[in-house]
Amino acid sequence: MTYCVAIRLQDGIVFASDTRTNAGVDHISVFKKLYTFGIDGERSIVLLTSGNLATSQAVVKMLENGVKLGADEHILNAPTLFDAARMVGSLVSQVARESQARAFSQESFGSNFLLGGQIKGQLPELYHIYQEGNFINATEDTPFLQIGEAKYGKPILDRSLNYRSSLEDAVRAVLVSFDSTIRSNLSVGFPMDLLVYRNGTYHLPKGIRIDANDPYLHNVRTQWSDGLKAILHSFSVPPDYYFE
Repeated sequence: MTYCVAIRLQDGIVFASDTRTNAGVDHISVFKKLYTFGIDGERSIVLLTSGNLATSQAVVKMLENGVKLGADEHILNAPTLFDAARMVGSLVSQVARESQARAFSQESFGSNFLLGGQIKGQLPELYHIYQEGNFINATEDTPFLQIGEAKYGKPILDRSLNYRSSLEDAVRAVLVSFDSTIRSNLSVGFPMDLLVYRNGTYHLPKGIRIDANDPYLHNVRTQWSDGLKAILHSFSVPPDYYFE
């Protein structure tokens, strides 16, 4: 399992993923799940993955090979991000079907993806691509999308963010969202990868890898925990009938 989130705001898109992959409690590894594709000044595309690692790695390698080998259609010449999402959806459903056909068990070979970014002359977009190959896009009413172990971090994002939130607030919320998830689920863990794309730049920053000892993360975690305790203690005392 993993946890990935992407938030499309009026000023840009924040992408984040953990790196933990496990095949049982005695086989835990670190694998990258955030990938970038771009032409500086023309398009910036970020892909996040969760689910079956072999499937997601195969899809990413096929996308990379399409660019490297000069395929007629590849992710860096897709006319729109919608077309790029269709491309990823087609690949993931193909790989999952082929793997299932060769399997001797009912193991799931599905993977989910978040794909977002911007192509010059077009608005920024963000898509959640399902393992069946279909997809949905983020909207102003629903600006963030999650894949993997999403339930622990979702309440933080629901309460703190909207489309007009700042990128700085989104980064803060993402860190708290990941901290809450990691505290509650052993299948999600540090380090995490974070990348912030600013609309209209058509340039992908290198992003940052954050481990559990990152000083800013430590500060956010401590303030969040202390703040929750302070708010809890500030509530009025429960009435006597609560204890009858």
